[in-house]
Amino acid sequence: MYLTENPVLQRELLVNLRTNRAFLLLAIYQLLLAAVVLVAWPTDERLDLTTNPRSAQKLVNLFFLGQYVIASLMAPSFAAGAITGEKERHTYEMLLASPLRPGAIVLGKMVASLTHLGMLILASLPIIVLCLPLGGVSVYEVLAAYLGLIVSVVLFGAIGVFCSSYFSRTSNSLVVSYLVILPLVIMAVMFWRALEGDGELRLKVAVLVVPSFVLSAVILMCAAAAGRMLYPPDVGSEGKEVIDLEKESEEAVGLVIQPDQFPDRLFAPPKKQELMPDGRNPVYDKEIHSEIFSQGTLMLRLVIQISMLLAIPLMGVFLFWQIERCAWFSVYVIVFNMLVGPVFLAGSMTSERERQTLDLLLTTTLTPWQILSGKFVVGFRISAVLTSFLLWPLLLGTALNMSFWTNWLSVVAMFAVVAMVCLVNSVVALVCSLFTKRTSIALLSTYVVLLLLYVAPPAVISLMEILEFSSARIARMEWIGITSPFSALFAIPLDENLKREFDDTPANVGNIKVVIGYFLFSAVLLAASTAAMVARLRARRGLSE
Repeated sequence: MYLTENPVLQRELLVNLRTNRAFLLLAIYQLLLAAVVLVAWPTDERLDLTTNPRSAQKLVNLFFLGQYVIASLMAPSFAAGAITGEKERHTYEMLLASPLRPGAIVLGKMVASLTHLGMLILASLPIIVLCLPLGGVSVYEVLAAYLGLIVSVVLFGAIGVFCSSYFSRTSNSLVVSYLVILPLVIMAVMFWRALEGDGELRLKVAVLVVPSFVLSAVILMCAAAAGRMLYPPDVGSEGKEVIDLEKESEEAVGLVIQPDQFPDRLFAPPKKQELMPDGRNPVYDKEIHSEIFSQGTLMLRLVIQISMLLAIPLMGVFLFWQIERCAWFSVYVIVFNMLVGPVFLAGSMTSERERQTLDLLLTTTLTPWQILSGKFVVGFRISAVLTSFLLWPLLLGTALNMSFWTNWLSVVAMFAVVAMVCLVNSVVALVCSLFTKRTSIALLSTYVVLLLLYVAPPAVISLMEILEFSSARIARMEWIGITSPFSALFAIPLDENLKREFDDTPANVGNIKVVIGYFLFSAVLLAASTAAMVARLRARRGLSE
């Protein structure tokens, strides 16, 4: 009943694996991994296979780390909507009323959501087998790496299902899952790189220690999700869509949001006590008081607590200890906004479609600019305030550490890059929400666009450096960094007060052209996106009329 005759598992497998998207994703995934191996393939005319060639080890490590990061990013997208999808389709109560046990439902959902990802991982095995004849890595290391990869994916899938059982929207579940998984991925990559010189110890830890801890965590999270379905506190898909914030604050454990006090009122305004004044944008008023917080503040409270918990040690490391790497703290702030910011805007227009109220909204006297600006300001306001909570450690660290006093222009540039990222992320999420039909698709599309803009350029340059391309070719490729705030951050020049740890060279000589190019590119992107959204709404209004 749990696996062999589980109707939930069978139905999910048939729906997920028979779609064109499944075959397309498999093909793209394989082509991407094959391209990495092809680019990183050693170009030496002769390879001494009696020794452990460094090039082969570098190739295998690059392959596994890249696949691990990609699989880690994909796992929550498959599992975070396992249970929230039922709530959004109003089929949650029917599922609970079935004769299936809660444990069978949870197990079926998790296995079905991870099966496709497991197929992607196993399908990449023939590619890595091509690297074995080069030497430098044994079959046991390959098997241990794949075991660790599969175990990690199962853990991330369990985290996604666990979060899905506590939220009513897939977007909220997805964001919290990413915030929980992000530090785990960072620690795993650091562990793999730290034990690179001790293959035997890395093999034992990956085979014996990690699976035992992961199995315990998966069992506990699945049991908690099943227990929540056995005694569901959120039954009533129609009657409990709107949550009383005052009652939720009284019952909340840990952080409590109080809209009538500072700074909570910056992103969670208090309940309205009077009528809307004349001349105010009704779209903004509706979104800020009805839409954003209708499902409660659980996601916001978790986001604030997790982000601040991670910010404190990062502040000590990058702003007081390894100050030559201070840009990495801004990288953390940007990654936080990438994950959290789009969730407040990715559903702004798709929610109107899902409720079938978009045509009604377009037939009002409101202009397309009023509609877009009202929805944008609400989402941008919340994401910017949440991001500013993480900028306080940056401001505090640079003010207390005298080494930054002569780099105040560079610190201002870091703040400017983060502010531009907040704008770009919000606009991209609003564009994806306008041009897609479902909130979950809009959110994932936003993540894909941001990854291509932000991560792809520095990843390409880093790959070229690892593979020891000529400095001239690397310099010619630096222009692609104008799309990425990460490239802009590391291109900000720092003076001689920030030295590297083992020599007397400046921490970063910088490339001011990349920084200026990033701001120019972002400005053009914002203008083009805004024009496209206004044109889209005008065309849709013409069809509605």
